[in-house]
Amino acid sequence: MTRYKRYILYIWLCLGLLATPFCIDCASAKDFVVVIDAGHGGHDPGAIGRISKEKNINLKVALKLGKQIRQNCPDVKVVYTRDRDVFIPLNRRAEIANNAKADLFISIHTNSVAKGASVRGASTWTLGLAKSEANLEVAKRENSVILYEDDYKTRYAGFNPNSAESYIIFEFMQDKYMEESVHLASLVQQQFKNTCKRVDRGVHQAGFLVLKASAMPSILVELGFISNREEERYLNSEEGSATLANGIYRAFLSYKREQELKRNGSSHTTLPQASPTPQQRPAASPKGTAAERTESGVIFKVQILTSPRPLAKNDKRLKGVKAEYYREGGLYKYVCGASADYNQVLRTKQDLSKKFKDAFIVAFKNGKKTDAKAAIKAFNKKRHNNQ
Repeated sequence: MTRYKRYILYIWLCLGLLATPFCIDCASAKDFVVVIDAGHGGHDPGAIGRISKEKNINLKVALKLGKQIRQNCPDVKVVYTRDRDVFIPLNRRAEIANNAKADLFISIHTNSVAKGASVRGASTWTLGLAKSEANLEVAKRENSVILYEDDYKTRYAGFNPNSAESYIIFEFMQDKYMEESVHLASLVQQQFKNTCKRVDRGVHQAGFLVLKASAMPSILVELGFISNREEERYLNSEEGSATLANGIYRAFLSYKREQELKRNGSSHTTLPQASPTPQQRPAASPKGTAAERTESGVIFKVQILTSPRPLAKNDKRLKGVKAEYYREGGLYKYVCGASADYNQVLRTKQDLSKKFKDAFIVAFKNGKKTDAKAAIKAFNKKRHNNQ
């Protein structure tokens, strides 16, 4: 081999070594990572009802939740602690979340009580000291998973899930993610109550080992009571599992959007319940309605198309969207979705982009078109200062 050929081969090898891992990292890179933990599994059935086992309910809802996030949030990486019926040690679940550098950890469970078959409802839990005997019993039941592990005494430093004394450690714990965890738990409960129409059993704290070892905002969801015959049937139905997964999904979206607004001043996360469809939005002229006017006088709109002449309201080019125009440079430019809230108009633009791929945001100040970039920057700065 000549010196020249060896040089060329060397260059190609170097390029290959540099490019291959870089491309893999880029393909898998995500802005947000959520770990979904389906409680119990394998030889650990969890709570047992009349017709089902907790482990299967948890997994069904976890997979539905993950699927919804993956389908609608391309910037989110979903990681499961288990995606089939296998046993995963409690500390391994937290380890999976920590290794993934997760932004959120959501552990999904199903509740049960030995007595009181009429007890029902959903609750969400965060790490902390149980303030009642009932809360302590929930923690004991969930932590008893470690008894299925042969070396649990060594692995969990002598922790006894059935001894109240072992839970004293949670009294002195400082959880720097507590505020965010409680907030996410509250969002989940709002959805369970308002969207899922479930009995709201509130947000609680208890000493859960799986949350203790997770280095990120973490919650444990109790979907309902498998010990309640009617609720058990609901939890095992397609409607029930889908509704509960959707409730957690909506809470996740709200939390994610809030975090993006805090960090960046803007968010690309769309809330499904936040705004009506484009066809339902009232049309507005570039000057805006009285309700739309703000102290700054800036109104954002979505421009969907341009025409050399006015279009009829039923023109096919409008694709069923109600829009109004403003004139500029001898052209009629059609806009819709007027609001002083840039983030709301951004969501409108995302909706309209499905029909108008070239849709973009324009801004008007006191009825006159103004620099959109400057208006957006001013909006984000003002929002950041108010937080």
